[in-house]
Amino acid sequence: MSVWQPRERCPDIDSLLVVDADPERYRFSVHHYAQEGFAYPPAIEEWQKRTHHEVVFNAGLFRENFAYLGLLLKDGRSLGSRRHPSWHGLFVAEPAEPATRPNARVLDLTIDSFHEEAPSYREAAQSLMLLDKTGTIRVRQTGKLAYQTLVAESRNGHILVFKSRGLVTLHGVGQCLRDAFPSIRVAMAMDGGSSSDLLVSDALWAEGTPSPQRTSWRDLFAGTSGPHIPLPAVIGMSRRETPASSSGQAPKH
Repeated sequence: MSVWQPRERCPDIDSLLVVDADPERYRFSVHHYAQEGFAYPPAIEEWQKRTHHEVVFNAGLFRENFAYLGLLLKDGRSLGSRRHPSWHGLFVAEPAEPATRPNARVLDLTIDSFHEEAPSYREAAQSLMLLDKTGTIRVRQTGKLAYQTLVAESRNGHILVFKSRGLVTLHGVGQCLRDAFPSIRVAMAMDGGSSSDLLVSDALWAEGTPSPQRTSWRDLFAGTSGPHIPLPAVIGMSRRETPASSSGQAPKH
């Protein structure tokens, strides 16, 4: 976890929270409130308490009645939503055949195939394509300012989750990633505004050397700087079990 400050490279962007995850070490899970037995969508703190994930972030756009907009899969099954015809970003994780595909990716549905009837990945969440591998920004410049949550795939195969600390335009933050974060291969935008949310549990902060900088970062990633609203769907991230650490019991996610 870190705080990225692009400074003069992106004068309209203050700073962004960043979680850099190696899918070989961390697994991703999609959650939807109705399938989890909630009567009402919980805020991100409750999601983290219930799922025990070490990182939780909002999973996409939804209607006022909390219906998810776009394709949403968990354990290879649709959670009741359908593919949005004009949204081409698709976060996928946990391949059906692990030996043949990366553990997590950001797909561009204009060029990457994905068949929900026989999904190649068990977890999937669809939203807006932001930046493609040609360097093209895939959203219009509307001038609308909002907090944003972004999911990117880096050239080394890591998954990066960003949350803007200030109000930004989607086009502007896409241009900033393209020009000032060259290791990013592709990026997509999850829901923005008051739905933009990212929480890192205390367990991850126990690692590493304590410092005043890490302490200040910890507060930012705990979401203490603003209120949390109900989130119908989230994506959680947890460390993979290894044979040496496995107790023989499945993790509770």
